[in-house]
Amino acid sequence: MNKLGPIIAFTFKNKARTKSFTITTLIIVLLITIGMNIPYFIDKFNGDDEAGAARIGVVTEAGNPVSELLLAYTAPEDSETQVTLESYASAEDAALQKGLKEGDIKGYLTFGTAAGGGVPPVTYHSNKGELDGDIQSYLQAALQQVNTQLITEGKLTQQEVSAIFTPVTIATQQIGGGSGTDGGGQDESAPTINYVIVYVLLMLFFLSIMLTGNMIAAEVTAEKSSRIMEILITSASPLSQMFGKVLGVFLVGLLQIAIIAASIAANLLLPYNSGILTDFDLDLSQLNVGILVYGLILYILGFFLYALMYAAVGSIVSRTEELGQASMPVMMLGFVNYYIPTFSVSAPDTLLVKIASFVPFTSPLSMLLRIGVGDVAVWEIAVSLVILLVTIFLLGWLAAKIYRTGVLMYGKRPSIKEIRKAMKAYKI
Repeated sequence: MNKLGPIIAFTFKNKARTKSFTITTLIIVLLITIGMNIPYFIDKFNGDDEAGAARIGVVTEAGNPVSELLLAYTAPEDSETQVTLESYASAEDAALQKGLKEGDIKGYLTFGTAAGGGVPPVTYHSNKGELDGDIQSYLQAALQQVNTQLITEGKLTQQEVSAIFTPVTIATQQIGGGSGTDGGGQDESAPTINYVIVYVLLMLFFLSIMLTGNMIAAEVTAEKSSRIMEILITSASPLSQMFGKVLGVFLVGLLQIAIIAASIAANLLLPYNSGILTDFDLDLSQLNVGILVYGLILYILGFFLYALMYAAVGSIVSRTEELGQASMPVMMLGFVNYYIPTFSVSAPDTLLVKIASFVPFTSPLSMLLRIGVGDVAVWEIAVSLVILLVTIFLLGWLAAKIYRTGVLMYGKRPSIKEIRKAMKAYKI
């Protein structure tokens, strides 16, 4: 094991400089950057004004109280649609026509003859002859309030009329109570920010583990197919080579995750993205810190579990052409590890997820899901981690024996019987 340090350093430098790692990381960072800046670019291309409010003209007429009440309308504070109503004497007003021509004003409203005591027929005029859904909802709410004022003939104040149209909110609370990660009950569903973080971590960890695992298997197979392995064996023990490659690639995986996390943080710090979390109702103060702590632990353990399997598979394959077929079982386990929690984000406490959180090959991501948005006790986390650790040690011992015997077995891919027979000749 005295050669372990140089092997780790060499593997890290070699893999971090490869075109595949650089291109893959850049593509992920580019996709994240584009995705987080799409709303800004859409606003720019749509030519929205700086205030972000749609300007709508209201043609006022003498003796028509509807236009005056409509211009005095104040939208609720939680209204997401921003509309500015502006008064114009007639539809032929020069300022109105100029605004319509330049696109600063979306359209204008005119009123017909009232048949009763309410709001008369209303017509919306625009260049396209269309009314956006958000603006339509805003105008309907405003006109409905004006209609109520006209019908009640001043018997209700402005505040009372506004209270009539204020939506009644209904809070939610979970009956009973689980134990939770802190030992207490979880009376409410997890905040939205926790669901977002869990989903991002699931996808990020899956990609990192699978990509780095394939790196390990491909490098071992490439060295073996080029017969360089025979030279390496004389300078360092097979165990030093295997664990050195695993640890080196592990550092590469951490570097990739750090770069992706830095790109997300950098995009969030851009001035026009400062309110992106608020727009999506995401509050960082509600984030469960346990997701990040346990997430890092589960990522490390999950990485070593799959990396050891990939190293063992790579050592028994003599040609890179055979690597895809040989590593297929490990890849299938990786997909199961990812798909179970991904398709169970909305139902993290199902029996399938609970069982998967204790199976070592699926527990890294399934337990992360339960910790983030599910109902899980501390003892369940501890048992899952212990099972995972024991499995890693046993798998490490088995992978070491397979690696030690497999790296010098050339020709056709050895059968399980041949590998077992060769393993008996070595003691780890």
